Amino acid sequence: MIFTVQESTRLDVFLSKELEQTRNQIAQLIKKDCINVDKKPTSKPGLKLKVGQVVGVNLPKQEETKPKKIDFDVEVIFEDEHILVINKPTNLTVHPAPSVKDATLVDWLKHKGVRLSTISGEERHGIVHRLDKGTSGVMVVAKSNEAHEKLSLQLQDKSMGRFYIAVIEPPLKELHTIVEKDIGRSINNRLKMAVSEGRKSAKTHFSKMLMSKDERQELIACKLFTGRTHQIRVHLESLGRHILGDHLYGSKSNIGKIQRILLHAYILYFNHPITNEKMQFTAKVGEDYMEHLEKHFDMEIINEKLNVEGFDHFFDIADN
Repeated sequence: MIFTVQESTRLDVFLSKELEQTRNQIAQLIKKDCINVDKKPTSKPGLKLKVGQVVGVNLPKQEETKPKKIDFDVEVIFEDEHILVINKPTNLTVHPAPSVKDATLVDWLKHKGVRLSTISGEERHGIVHRLDKGTSGVMVVAKSNEAHEKLSLQLQDKSMGRFYIAVIEPPLKELHTIVEKDIGRSINNRLKMAVSEGRKSAKTHFSKMLMSKDERQELIACKLFTGRTHQIRVHLESLGRHILGDHLYGSKSNIGKIQRILLHAYILYFNHPITNEKMQFTAKVGEDYMEHLEKHFDMEIINEKLNVEGFDHFFDIADN
């Protein structure tokens, strides 16, 4: 696997994020001579990386194991010879990593014989952007390197966009809340990200959709202007809010009561990487998510709010 450094940081911190491993696990890989910087081996976890440097990772070969069991399916929303748009289920990891024991989305794609781009390396075939394990919803997968490169550029220039829905508590104070706070790795918990001045810039727009019947919960819409790890969850935490079912950033009182995080990537739009046609896709909300909405919200109003054609109006203020 090969990664290009986008901002100055320590080697172990950089790889901890890219590989979704702890810094201790990264240190073990460095000890095993699995890491190189600009094609030169390094033995220093704290090596200061510069913008533009290339970090190579050669994961040690694992003992031959039984193929991972693919006992799930993934809804395909759209497919042609260049791209695949899917509705990722909750509790499915996107790409393999040394600590991931269960089958991943990439494993499923390979099992189905889907042709995938190779630009992101062996472990991340086809993955242009990812969703956290617990987050469900719409994703686009690249089948060719050309499609992958052009979609990645759209992520950078913001011509690709995403709208999420989330159930939070307590409700937001304002109809529109825009959070523009830098995000970096938490110094207190390496599994978490946190608002951290001087780190990676991040901007999220939150908009009220509907209060629950008891007015303790709220369905909100979220618009991403950047794509930082755990961005929605971190920015909500900075407001003293959390998503129901989020056991990492959320309330301990909900552990065991809600089996999944109520965060769903609802809409994705972009230009087709080859034809340049404007495209927009919606991912159906899962049954487990809908069960919670039906129990706590007025579904007649919910169905009106989830009307895709009118979804943009939740963000009809000068937020660009």
